[in-house]
Amino acid sequence: MLLVLIVVLGSFAAYYSISLTAERGQALNPAQIYAMASHSVVTIQGLREEVVDSGFGPTPTYVGIYASGFVVEYSSSYYLVTNFHVVDSLVNATVTFWNGDSFRGKIIGTDAYSDLGIVSAQAPSTEFQPLEIASSSALSVGEPVVAIGNPYGLAGTITYGIVSQTGRTISYDTGSGSNTYPIADAIQFSAPINPGNSGGPLLDSQGRVVGITTAGVTGAEGLGFAIPSDTILREFPTLIATGTYDKHPYLGIEVTDMSYELSKLVGANVTYGVLIVKTTKGSPAAQFGLKSGTTSVDLDGSTVTIGGDVIVSINGTRIVNYDSFSTYLERHTLPGQVIQLGIIRSGVYMVINIVLAARPPPT
Repeated sequence: MLLVLIVVLGSFAAYYSISLTAERGQALNPAQIYAMASHSVVTIQGLREEVVDSGFGPTPTYVGIYASGFVVEYSSSYYLVTNFHVVDSLVNATVTFWNGDSFRGKIIGTDAYSDLGIVSAQAPSTEFQPLEIASSSALSVGEPVVAIGNPYGLAGTITYGIVSQTGRTISYDTGSGSNTYPIADAIQFSAPINPGNSGGPLLDSQGRVVGITTAGVTGAEGLGFAIPSDTILREFPTLIATGTYDKHPYLGIEVTDMSYELSKLVGANVTYGVLIVKTTKGSPAAQFGLKSGTTSVDLDGSTVTIGGDVIVSINGTRIVNYDSFSTYLERHTLPGQVIQLGIIRSGVYMVINIVLAARPPPT
């Protein structure tokens, strides 16, 4: 689903007791973690209007939403963290705590590009048991993690697995049938999750939040994704203050991953990086002269547009594929920042300076 991370972490440290030097990789004790964290996980419910074809044309109807969230404390106030796709257009939202007590919920802030939502509840302070948040930047592939949530309405369910990879890019479907957009820097993990887990915490071996479970892959086993906790740390103050977050960097390109076969086809001398297929009119990419593809060709049964620049580095950091491209921009850049793009154009390496813009609002 990036940077003033040092400033944000500094402001959060007093409230989350973040320890970036704590030891990791210790043995996972799911029973102990569940005892520590389960009372912090809540159920978020409500209604969302959807349009269905009833046989007599499009008909609006309401469907019930049932998902997860968890308690955090910020600036001496309690909030609930969940996913944007949980609270998007949600009405009559309620928050139910572990003991069955329910209260009306209010959506405080959302960021579709990070699939992040913040909710408040008019509940007594005794209901809130905040979780500690750790920096996800210290996560290691293979590290054990636990997910707690409410899959299929089964409240307080725990599963466990490992961090399978970090820095993934996943796509969020707006439901329009053709409009999707990427969420960068996601954590891939093997703990099983299902519908209803969305918005629940992903916890490390010390019971600290390192991510927000956001998506699974239908038909796959042990293939889940989470928004990294660093996204919460970075965006939380802005979401609370303004209700939105508009600091995602934007270049304005569509790309495809390079490969051995594609490098031979385009005449590049590298097999890594991303090939620019298209640039968006008026975007930084177009304004600063990045070249898009010009010719459509067939490659292994798929159509690829070639002739564009190949991005191989940002600020001297190698870009291996689209995952590393999106993750670098989210973690290390901001709108208005000048970046140095290393590109290959017509077989020649060059460096171009580009000023990033803010990502346009999703549609």
